[in-house]
Amino acid sequence: MSGTSLDGLDIAYCVFQKYSSGWKYSIDQYATVKYPRQWLAKLSEAHTLSGADLMALDAAYGSYLGKVTREFVDRHELSIDFISAHGHTVFHQPAKGFTTQIGNGFSLHAASGLPVVCDFRMQDVAFGGEGAPLVPAGDKWLFQEYDVCLNLGGIANLSMDMKGKRYAFDICFCNMGLNYLAAKASKRFDKNGSMAANGTVDIGLLKALNRIYSKFRLKRPSLGREIFEGQVMELLENKKLSLEDRLCTVTESIAMEICQAITSRRQTAKVLCTGGGAFNSFLISRMLHFGGDDLTFIIPEEEIVKFKEAMIFGFLGVLRVRNEINCLKTVTKALKDNSSGTMIGF
Repeated sequence: MSGTSLDGLDIAYCVFQKYSSGWKYSIDQYATVKYPRQWLAKLSEAHTLSGADLMALDAAYGSYLGKVTREFVDRHELSIDFISAHGHTVFHQPAKGFTTQIGNGFSLHAASGLPVVCDFRMQDVAFGGEGAPLVPAGDKWLFQEYDVCLNLGGIANLSMDMKGKRYAFDICFCNMGLNYLAAKASKRFDKNGSMAANGTVDIGLLKALNRIYSKFRLKRPSLGREIFEGQVMELLENKKLSLEDRLCTVTESIAMEICQAITSRRQTAKVLCTGGGAFNSFLISRMLHFGGDDLTFIIPEEEIVKFKEAMIFGFLGVLRVRNEINCLKTVTKALKDNSSGTMIGF
């Protein structure tokens, strides 16, 4: 799994077992492989490439994924059934009928020598869906004890059951905005939200962010880099505000949007928090403030926080190999539930 925030390549070795009571999982080995500088540059600039250059990068990145995964498997002496690979999203424009995750599955298969399940999103888009979010299928079957599953990644999103059906949506940009600002201080991220905690909320910026997100609250489309660059980035470049004030305001906006998204659908909720933002103590404190007594935010073990998304894509691969549903139409707005993913080398 490689997320929009480019924190690194998440690899999780997972075991899934199905019982009469449902699915059980374990994450037995895991690692985040930091991208070398050249890969950070290549992935950051992938959306600017020509078609031919993007296809070349797709193949090269697939080989890189295969090499890194093979090294992980050999180092831990693992016996595995297959690799389940999300790849790295470059374009996500379901309204135009396409989504692109690079990391070519055939190259990955060749470099690793292992079967691969990949390209989880495009079939759902072809059925008229958003192709996202896909993690809620895993939330539904693996984390039933929580009312809401909240992911604080590059984009904050949630999933929950309502009247027996799973619903999910993107809420707002989370670490994408925070990391973008932290980079201006030559930091990969604002550890514990310490810079943000030293700032003051700017009402003008807060209202501007609210106006952007208010446009999405009715239909809740999947958010992507295109929207961030086209509508949010310009606001974050306001040099009249200190970097600390901008970080503080963005954090406040994230916390407000998350709590509003949950409480508009449930009076009370037990909320599982995962993703890198779960380690941002200042963000969590603002979520607790706006959630009050109605929302209980739970941060699980570190491996779940960090590797839940990678683990769930492993689970989606299991469902695909079993030819079982792994894309839910109530979540993606597709014409039908479907079992999505390309199987290579089986």
